[in-house]
Amino acid sequence: MVTWGRHRSLPPWICVLGALLVVGGCRTTIGTFAGGFIFSDEGMRDAEYSVRHLSKVEMHTSDGVTLSSEIYLPKGLERVPTILVRLPLPKWWKNQVRLNIIGEAWAARGYAVVYQGTRGSYRSGGDLYPLVPERKDGVETLQWLARQPWYDGRIGMWGGSAFGHTQWVLWDQVDPGISAYAIQIASTDFHGMFHPGGAFSFESALYWALRSSRREEYVPSDATLQAGYGGLPVIEADERAERDIKFFNEWASHRDKDEYWRQIDGENRARELAAPVHMLAGWFDAFLPTQLDDFMELQKHGDPEMARRSRLVIGPWGHANNVDLPGDFEAPDYRMTSINIAIPWFDKHLLGREVPPSAPVRIFVMGVNEWRDEESWPLARAVPTSFHLRAEGRLTLEPPPQSESFDSYDYDPSDPVPSTGGSMLGPRSGIEIQNEIEARPDVLVYTTEPLTEEIEISGPITLVLYVSTTAVSTDFTGKLVDVHPSGDAYNITDGILRRTYAQTDSDASEPDPTRVEVELWPTSIVLLRGHRLRIEISSSNFPRYDRNPNTGRPIVTETETVIAHQRIYHHRDAASHVVLPLVPEEL
Repeated sequence: MVTWGRHRSLPPWICVLGALLVVGGCRTTIGTFAGGFIFSDEGMRDAEYSVRHLSKVEMHTSDGVTLSSEIYLPKGLERVPTILVRLPLPKWWKNQVRLNIIGEAWAARGYAVVYQGTRGSYRSGGDLYPLVPERKDGVETLQWLARQPWYDGRIGMWGGSAFGHTQWVLWDQVDPGISAYAIQIASTDFHGMFHPGGAFSFESALYWALRSSRREEYVPSDATLQAGYGGLPVIEADERAERDIKFFNEWASHRDKDEYWRQIDGENRARELAAPVHMLAGWFDAFLPTQLDDFMELQKHGDPEMARRSRLVIGPWGHANNVDLPGDFEAPDYRMTSINIAIPWFDKHLLGREVPPSAPVRIFVMGVNEWRDEESWPLARAVPTSFHLRAEGRLTLEPPPQSESFDSYDYDPSDPVPSTGGSMLGPRSGIEIQNEIEARPDVLVYTTEPLTEEIEISGPITLVLYVSTTAVSTDFTGKLVDVHPSGDAYNITDGILRRTYAQTDSDASEPDPTRVEVELWPTSIVLLRGHRLRIEISSSNFPRYDRNPNTGRPIVTETETVIAHQRIYHHRDAASHVVLPLVPEEL
């Protein structure tokens, strides 16, 4: 899924001017004239060249499909490095304007810029089916670029989401190959994004499928999406919304990492990467955990030189969306950041220019709303600290005594807990108030006393639960929440675990607890003095994740549901707790 962000779109007069320039064929000044409205001064050097634009340049694949490109070249230079962007976008005038502005701005700084539509997208031919054909088409595109008169042997790639996938599939190419990657909000593990914790990223999958299943620009309405979410089975959600979409059915049906996902994700791409990569991630992006896994895999097991030269930046964003943070703070713009990183990154790795040094990792710390440089991810100085679930909804550093017992609730799949904020594709991702959710009887809430000192939570989070259930298969969900002094409760991060459970004698009064771990998504936030830390426990977060019908039969085709009776234990021998990476205050 690719969007250009929901906030800070171009001023209307810039869009109109750009459209006129596109239609009128005037290409020489738009990048310089409008660049200031997209690019910040940070890291951007002055333009040096006027630009020549070549439109509808065709390449023919080995199976006869025509892929069309827009190419921007700096005048006066014979051979230059290439920035390649493979576009899974519809041909839409706003996309055209933005691409013109960015392409001219980059070309004016000494690069050949090639925007190539992927199969079935932009002006390219072929059938539209996301992800699967990009390896073959990408390799052939590199071979085609190597025959172009401006090609000097150096190629950089840029883009996020499905743009990012078009980069990862070329991880091993060297002759011709990629000299530097700039990958945003994407990972080598689309299976992991679509099926976190064993559940299905229902909202992300349906939103992407509806938006990306046609050649024209289209955004599904809330009513269309709600029609898809309502009812069972999951496999028919696309038809309830609009029409049958083959790749949505595949995403929903292939729950295990089988051959279908291996053809998309490959094996060991991060550890075998043949060029340095600049990763841009968002705290509320659906790819966050798998993208961080890629970075850690590269750092631990990749080529040491590639690891040393690679960079990771994590900001307060959703999937190409800006997120509204609590308070009056205006968060940094995702779109501007994703574009601005390109020139200094490519200047260093394609041209060998001196650029200001950067830290291996740069994170945006929410709560205090500050950028901070780090040497690694996860932070080496973070201290794993357990907060224990206690009776009467308390959350404490002290573990429970044996005298405490359990809390219980009923999970009814026909009335799932609605998603409010979170990390999904589409416009609903981000931070929202959770108080109404917490009032439900099927949501357990555990809260600390008001903090006497601020605490920083930065890193991966594990929720350890001791549970029992009457269902053969069910889910347990967790959510980390920041409770402000006003009482407003804001989501920080969440997670889910889906698995089967051994069934015991139905007459047993005390089933044995089962220890499970729910991985909450990584974050970085400072909870200020007077705030309270909260954990929510339930068994659904819908439609962010599909609901488990609790029957144990294949969920994708299930039409019946069973109510599950759930217990969460918190006594000495079954001490449910959350493990938080607390970062000590700098001395």
